[in-house]
Amino acid sequence: MSDKGSIIYLEGVIVDYDGFKALNNLNFIVNYHELRVVIGPNGAGKTTLLDVICGKTKPVHGRVIFGKDVDLIGKREDEITKLGIGRKFQAPSIYSNLTVWENLDLSLKRDSKGVFVTLLSKSTPAERERIEATLETIGLQEHPHRRAGSLSHGQKQWLEIGMVILQDPALLLVDEPVAGMTDKETEQTGVLLQTLAEKHAVIVIEHDMEFVRQIARTVTVLHEGTVICEGTVDVIQANERVREIYLGRQKVGH
Repeated sequence: MSDKGSIIYLEGVIVDYDGFKALNNLNFIVNYHELRVVIGPNGAGKTTLLDVICGKTKPVHGRVIFGKDVDLIGKREDEITKLGIGRKFQAPSIYSNLTVWENLDLSLKRDSKGVFVTLLSKSTPAERERIEATLETIGLQEHPHRRAGSLSHGQKQWLEIGMVILQDPALLLVDEPVAGMTDKETEQTGVLLQTLAEKHAVIVIEHDMEFVRQIARTVTVLHEGTVICEGTVDVIQANERVREIYLGRQKVGH
């Protein structure tokens, strides 16, 4: 895929749950190597947007185009993952009883037959080098042999981000990464996501407006399943409809 133009393009997407439109004629575009933050009140369609991109939810109308011309509609979740879309959910999903290194090793060899077979197989020098580089990226280079379950909440989130990026996604979907983190962990997570955007396109769903200010280049505001505003943090904060619907209600942005 070219590194120019859009990496994901949603046009006229409708997700209908018995008459409730979770996404309502949604148009949404993210470019290669872009860090996009999506905000909006509860029920705005933020998580549904990610569900549609990764194939978990099937729209009743619209197009979802990945890269130059790959239509994601109708493809299974595992097929979409293999195409180059990785997702980090809100709650970390790691193997708590395994070490940090073993978690990353398992993710790197995700096509192997089972956890134990994978753990018993010997890593190649290239694989070990990739794991070491990922440990540096996620800030866990001093904890490779630590049991993952003993990590702090923030460190668990970073580990799962590492597990996802080892699968080489061109597009990374991240759902509320800093929920429950300390201020220091939140700051470090912002730096990590900005670093990842140098090699991947990243879509971040977030509620914490202080964090949004830290990382955002472009912010998309969703309301009732459609985009009501896009732009810098300053642009969205100055938008009267956004202030009425989202910022004022949540008392953020002050």
